[in-house]
Amino acid sequence: MINKRLLIKNILGYYDENSFYDKKRQLNLHTKSGKAKFLKHICALSNSNPNNNSYLLVGIEDTDNYITGVDFYDDSKIQNLVNAYLENAPSIVYDNVPFGLLPKDKVVGLVTIKPNGLLTTFKRKINEIEEGTFFYRVGSTSVPNEKVPIEDNSKVVTSIENVSQIDFKTLLDTVVSFVADTHKDLKARYSVFKEQFIICWAGNKMKVRGTPFYSRVDILFVNEQIQLFYSDLDAVTIYYDDNEFVITEYLNLGLNDKTSYYPFEEVAIHFYDNGTYGISNTLLFDPPSYNRNILGHIYGSSMNVIYKIQNEMRLTSKEERVLNKLCFNMMLCYLNGFDKAIDELLEVKDYLKKHSDPQLFVAFKEVMRILRKLKYEMD
Repeated sequence: MINKRLLIKNILGYYDENSFYDKKRQLNLHTKSGKAKFLKHICALSNSNPNNNSYLLVGIEDTDNYITGVDFYDDSKIQNLVNAYLENAPSIVYDNVPFGLLPKDKVVGLVTIKPNGLLTTFKRKINEIEEGTFFYRVGSTSVPNEKVPIEDNSKVVTSIENVSQIDFKTLLDTVVSFVADTHKDLKARYSVFKEQFIICWAGNKMKVRGTPFYSRVDILFVNEQIQLFYSDLDAVTIYYDDNEFVITEYLNLGLNDKTSYYPFEEVAIHFYDNGTYGISNTLLFDPPSYNRNILGHIYGSSMNVIYKIQNEMRLTSKEERVLNKLCFNMMLCYLNGFDKAIDELLEVKDYLKKHSDPQLFVAFKEVMRILRKLKYEMD
């Protein structure tokens, strides 16, 4: 089983960007241009590596390989985005890989591209990339519509993956560090499945209407050194037995009620006797419906705050309270038929990002994550 953190170190330590890997400071999948750039890299790496995996590392400075990290990216539906735009799309997996030198809310994103041996092309236009376009890697550059000689990277990639296997000492050190050091302020636990798989988790336990939830949840799959879940906001339930570990995420979406939780997504890890495992994701979300007149009042108050922000006008104390709930209220309005609510919210993204209260931008990113998942599911 591959130690994903060691895999990243081995790639960065011995290789410049080439035909089997690329690195980025960050991804921007909120915009068409950002999605187009991401898809271009996936297309090029897939076509240039028909016989082996290729990799995209996110959270790495391009010039000196400095590890800056990115936010935990929770999106099981990213394959849907690739399938929607690429013909003969490769299989991709996005893993969140923690590094000790990074803050606990930052990780390195590892995108693994698994080829299918066929030419990957764009089956629909996105941004400036036309339908039918394909890309190949030439060194560290993605070249459009030009078939170039393919360098067989299978031996070197296999060698990197082989020397990145997990070892017993790393397993033990990771469990001890997670329980004793990483989460001193939380009750941390671990469990072993099928005598070889280890999952660590920590969080604050609370009860809402008789149901036990965990908040400030951090879940680590020790064998592959990947984070399965991290959040300062969400509430989850955790269930496990000898064969599976199940995380069910809930969203608190009551208008004036802190006890109304709605199931959002279930992630189930199944462990098998033959030494393998599988992860399944099931979207459970059914958006709550509210009286349109009440939402109309909320939407109007929110739009007034957005107008004052855009015109650099001072907010009253009442408007500051509206600002604190702005992101989730605008999402509820959008889910109940106010179609322009999210576009209006995006207009004040920079203001929320620079605000002295960091939780405002945390809420913005959370709303974007929820809506992105819902969009992929509906597509």
